[in-house]
Parts: sequence; structure tokens; C-alpha cells
Amino acid sequence: MGEAEIIDFGSRGQASRGRRRSGRIPESQGTPTPGDEAPGFESEEVPQTPALGALFSELARLASRSLQSLRSVPVTQLSDLAADPLHTLASLAQTLGVDWEDSLDETVTFIRKRLRGDYAIDEFGFDPEFTTKIFLPLLRRLADSWFRVEVRGAENLPADGSALLVSNHAGTLPIDGMILHTVVYDEIGRHVRMLGADLIFKTPYSHDLARKTGSTLACQEDAERLLASNQLVAVFPEGFKGLGKPYADRYKLQRFGRGGFVSAALRAQVPIIPTAIVGSEEIFPLIARAPGLARLLGLPYFPITPLFPWLGPVGMIPLPSKWIIQFGEAIPTDELGSGAADDPMIVFNITDQVRETIQQTLYALLMQRRSAFF
Repeated sequence: MGEAEIIDFGSRGQASRGRRRSGRIPESQGTPTPGDEAPGFESEEVPQTPALGALFSELARLASRSLQSLRSVPVTQLSDLAADPLHTLASLAQTLGVDWEDSLDETVTFIRKRLRGDYAIDEFGFDPEFTTKIFLPLLRRLADSWFRVEVRGAENLPADGSALLVSNHAGTLPIDGMILHTVVYDEIGRHVRMLGADLIFKTPYSHDLARKTGSTLACQEDAERLLASNQLVAVFPEGFKGLGKPYADRYKLQRFGRGGFVSAALRAQVPIIPTAIVGSEEIFPLIARAPGLARLLGLPYFPITPLFPWLGPVGMIPLPSKWIIQFGEAIPTDELGSGAADDPMIVFNITDQVRETIQQTLYALLMQRRSAFF
């Protein structure tokens, strides 16, 4: 479970806000030999997402619609921005349905408490107040308005007790983990504790943000400690192999490593919840990884996309793809006993079952999604 095998992130707690739809995950259909792809996928007619040309054609249509929607903002507000910026921004916020006065009051109160040191963190550095009041609200805007995330199978998320979420990982940057954290919190009011690769905790600023928002190092000890304390824990077994795979290989799962996440779940006797995310592959279509430059910078890859680095910081804005996140039925581990964690065959079989379930769910969701951006 060490190194990059499990990587990266993720009293609102109210009922689902209209994004939930029923969905069911196909059951596993076989066990391949170690290192092979799941059986039948090579010969199946696999649903494909658009090639780069078609993808940007759809993006152009989306941009056209967005420009038309700006007509809902009164021109007088835009022209008065320079003359009276505060009043104009307040009017724009009201037009867009943003309660800016309440947000400002909450922010001032939060800053005062921070300056007094009046807040608590746990043994891993998790700061629930910062995460709930600052981090998640920012991501919620991204999830709801930009990616328009649709959540399915939220009834499979436990309201209490420990569980292990296992998800595919993609998108060049680890935005999928943060969005996963956001939607789970909005569905059931629980924070997801992410297991991250070493690189996250060696990178300036990333280290502090990851710790504050509930992430910890992807190692057996931390995983078992979290699962033993009634936490929801999330892992991305593809690691950087999934996060940095070329756009041509989108939605094709990479290997799941040695199954360290399964061993942790077996020892803790907690259920495993297969999680499939569609939409993350299109936010930064990776066309090259520049290995020489990546080695120079000490990175697993240096992303080359159609927009980055050519457009500079603008190229780092994620494309507004349409996301679907589906939580599958839990796979129980308690009936096998904690001793099963030391049986390589049991660990491999469960690892393959989880991987194949996620892969087939991804294919099913791709067939149901109308396009990458709508």
C-alpha cells in the first residue's frame, strides 16, 4: 500500500440535493491471472468517449451556450462596475443567487477564530472547521456548477461506522479526490479521509492543504488507524499510473498494485465500496508526459495538454466536463476473518473483484452519458 499504490485525496449533511439517481453495478464476471486485464474487455465493443477533435467541438458548443447565458446579467451592472465596484458586485451576486453578506460575516468570524488559535485538529492534522467552512464550499461551486456532478448509489454510503471507498483515478491533477470528498459530505454529512502518495506530502503548500483537509500518507499503519476509528477512508489504487495516463487510454483502469487496500480492509473487517467516476478524464486531456522534463523536476510526469503549457495559467483551468459518480454495493469482508489479510490468493481475488466492478461500471456509465460536456 506504500509509495504510489494508493494515492491522493479526497452540518451540511442534508439529503441529496437532486443529483441522486438509482443505479446498479454489474457483478464481477471472472478472475484473470495477475497482471492481466479483466477478461472479455479486449473483445467487447467498448464505449468510447470523443477523440480530441470531437471533444473540442463539443467544448465550442458549450462556450457558445455560456456566452448566450451572460445575457441574463443586466448590461448596466457591467458598465457600472468601475464606478461603484462594491455595489455592482453585490448586485451581481444577488443576480447569481449568492448570499454574499452572510458569506462575508462567516468569513470574518472564521478569520478571527484562526487568529486567536481557537480551533482543533486531530492526530493526523485534519482541521474539520477549515474543511467544512472554507475548502468544501469552494469545491461545491466547482462540483455543482462547473462539472454538474450527478451522484448515483448514495444509499450505499454508510451513515456511520468505517468503510473503504475504492475509486478509479484520472484527470492529470487529483481533482477527482477532492470532488469525491465534497459529494460524499453533501450526501451523508461525513468527511472522507484520503490516503495520499509521498509526493503530495513533499510538495510545498500541498502538504499543509492535504493534512488540513483530512488526507494522510498511504501506508498500512495510517489506513488501519483510520479504519479502526470509524472513519470513511478513500483510496485510488491506480496511483500516478491512472492519474497520468494518456487521453487515448481514458477510462481503461491501470493495475491496482499489490492489493494493500484490501489487506487493510480485511484486518479492520470493514466493507469495501467500489466507486466509479466518469468525467475526470476530460478535464485535462493528456497528450504527452515529457519524461525528461518530469525527471528534471522530480515529478512522475509533466503534463502536456492541448491548452497547457501553451496558454500558461489559463491552460490550468479544468474543462467543464459532465461528471457522474456512482457508489456500488458494499463488498463485505467481516465474514472472511482478519486472518484472510495474510492470504495472498484471497487478497488478489477481492482486489480483482473490486477492479473489475469499477471497470464495468465505467463502461456502463459511458454508454449512458450523452456527451463529455452535456
